[in-house]
Amino acid sequence: MELIKKWLITLAIMSVHFTALSQDSLVIKSDNTSQKEDTSGKQINPINPKADSSKLLMNPKTYLILLGSDLKQEVTKPFHLKKKDWATLGEFTAITVACSFADEPIQQSALRLKSKQTSLNDISKGLSDFGGIYEIFTVAGIGAYGLISSNNKLVTTTLLASQAYITGGTIMTLLKFLTGRTRPSYYPAGVEAEPRFLGPFHRKLNDANGTNENSSFPSGHATVAFAVATVFATEYKDKPWVPIISYTTASLIGASRITENKHWITDVIVGTALGYVTGKLVDKNYNEYAKTKSGNAQKNKVSFYLKYNFNHLEPGLVYTFRR
Repeated sequence: MELIKKWLITLAIMSVHFTALSQDSLVIKSDNTSQKEDTSGKQINPINPKADSSKLLMNPKTYLILLGSDLKQEVTKPFHLKKKDWATLGEFTAITVACSFADEPIQQSALRLKSKQTSLNDISKGLSDFGGIYEIFTVAGIGAYGLISSNNKLVTTTLLASQAYITGGTIMTLLKFLTGRTRPSYYPAGVEAEPRFLGPFHRKLNDANGTNENSSFPSGHATVAFAVATVFATEYKDKPWVPIISYTTASLIGASRITENKHWITDVIVGTALGYVTGKLVDKNYNEYAKTKSGNAQKNKVSFYLKYNFNHLEPGLVYTFRR
């Protein structure tokens, strides 16, 4: 219980501090008109504020355009942080560093918990297996149900979730390569585990059984779980049970990575934050793109009219330019 309590408190603090950063992660309002620019600060998109983004159906071309934009903005965001973003990032970094002192105590508590409560072993392993690569099947199943039931919003949300999965997974893989952090399972029984960052050019890491493992930082399970959960929670925020189920499931998956002795608490915290920000970015990117496409569709207009003048009809054309 103490482990779960510490996890939930840390998660709550992290979520509050990262909300501000995620809100500005995609577009920055350039003025009080209907134009917005992306994180590169260059592209200006005409926005139709009354457009209903849920009417934009996802096709392969749109999917690839959005996925490319997601990846670009996620990678380049650190180069376009504003003063407020740096302050938020600094606060989060301070929290993570503070939590790093609990990495070893929490890992040891998790092992003791599993040894005393053997009934939790199957639950922990099941939750851990449910995340990661196997989560793709869950998302695919939800999408299939949306297709069968002709629920366009559910299909679109599922496709957005897959974009969040890919985008978050890409950044997570890059961070794993750069950090080269040892997992708790790297150490054999009887040897006290110690979190160490070995950098990008370390030798291959193996667990106590000799199985090759990748870097521990950040948690891939937590990253993709929260990326997918955030998309569903944001798109269905009008249905309170969806965010509750989404974030609860993602939190349990993240916690299971600690009880399975695969990650340190800071791995999960950073993975959670990365997934949350990624999900917000993907969802916001889609909605802004939908509004932009709607605005472009109504940009120019040709109208035909007939006017009775001097005892005869006079036809005319009006070409209206919209900005």
